[in-house]
Amino acid sequence: MQTLEVEINTEYIPLNDLLKIAGVVDSGGAGKALVASGVVSVDGVQELRKTNKIRPGMAVDVDGQVLIKVTAAAE
Repeated sequence: MQTLEVEINTEYIPLNDLLKIAGVVDSGGAGKALVASGVVSVDGVQELRKTNKIRPGMAVDVDGQVLIKVTAAAE
């Protein structure tokens, strides 16, 4: 499994945008479609909400292939 770390400098990032920033998909629309397909889980729970708020400390798994760990940007 490939592990990616994404640093954000806001309180949260919408799930579909996180998938785009991490390079898992090419666009936010593709991110929404991926989430709708049911292969994305957040902290071990399947997630179908395309714009779910992902905060630092959360982990997003994409079909057991990619794990995205979200961290807060250092100030």
